[in-house]
Amino acid sequence: MLILGGIVGGWGCVASAGEAIPAGAVRPVNVLACRLSNYQGCEDAGWTHLPSIGVRHLFLNAPTLDQVASTKERLSDHGLQAVVLRGEADFSEPSCLDPLARQLSVCQEMGVRYLFLSVKRKATEKAVVYERLRRAGDLAKKHGVTLVLETHPDLGTNGDVQLETMRQVNHPNVRINFDTGNILYYNRDADVAKELGKIIEYVATVEVKDHNGEVESWHFPALGRGRVNFPAIFGILRERGYTGPVTMEIEGIKGIQRTRQEIERDIAESVVYLQSLSAFQLWLKSDMQGNSSKGKP
Repeated sequence: MLILGGIVGGWGCVASAGEAIPAGAVRPVNVLACRLSNYQGCEDAGWTHLPSIGVRHLFLNAPTLDQVASTKERLSDHGLQAVVLRGEADFSEPSCLDPLARQLSVCQEMGVRYLFLSVKRKATEKAVVYERLRRAGDLAKKHGVTLVLETHPDLGTNGDVQLETMRQVNHPNVRINFDTGNILYYNRDADVAKELGKIIEYVATVEVKDHNGEVESWHFPALGRGRVNFPAIFGILRERGYTGPVTMEIEGIKGIQRTRQEIERDIAESVVYLQSLSAFQLWLKSDMQGNSSKGKP
C-alpha cells in the first residue's frame, strides 16, 4: 500500500468514522473513493482505469440482492472495494422503509458501512420525515450501516439546514454526506468551508466536487479547476480528525461532451490534485500486480 500526501509518522491504520484519535497521534489518512458514474457512459472503463491510477475504492449504486454475488466477484477481480452505496427511498411515502430494508441488507452483505440517500420530503411535513428518518436510523443500526443524507434541498441545502435536520432527527446512524460542489450549486455566494464548519460533527462521508460558483449552473469540472476552496476544506477535515471516506465526483460541464480519454484524464488529474492537499490510501499498480494476477490487493 502507498500512503500519499503530506503525512509524517506511523499511524498504522485508518480509524473508523467517529473513533477517537489518541492525543499526539498523527492524523489518519482517508480512503479515497470515486463514483463509478463519473465515467458517464464509459463505466466499464472505470473498473480498470481506477486501479491503474492507484484508486481502489468505489461509490456504487446499490445492487439488488440477486446481484450482490456477481458485484462482489467483479470488485475482487479488479482489486476494488465498495465503500459507499447509493440507495433510493421516498421518505414522503409511509412505505419508505420497505426498499430501504433491502438496500441495508445489501450493504451488510457487501461489508459497506455507508448508504447514501437523497431525501426529498415533497409536500410531507418535516416532522413526519424526521420521524421516518429516525426509524430508518434504527433499521440501519441493526445492519451496522450509517445513512448519509446528500447535500440537496430541502433537508440538506446548506450547513444551517443540515444542522436543523440532524438535530431534529437526532440519531447516530443518520448523518450528512457533505457535497462541496452542491453547496455552491444551490446557494448564492456561499463559503463552502464555512458551511462545512457548521456541520462537521455530523459529517460521515464527504464528496469532493468542484463548481464555477454560479447558482444552478451545471459546471462541475475536474477538481481544482473551479471555485471550491479545497485547501480550506481539507484543513477543516484534518483539524477535526475526520476519518470517513472522501469520494471524487466529477459530473462535467453542460454542453461539453467528453471522450473516454478526456474523462479518464480529468479523473487522473483530480487524484494528483487531491494528493497535493491531503493523505489517502492509494495502491501502486506494481503492488496490486504483485499480490494477484487479477489485481487484487
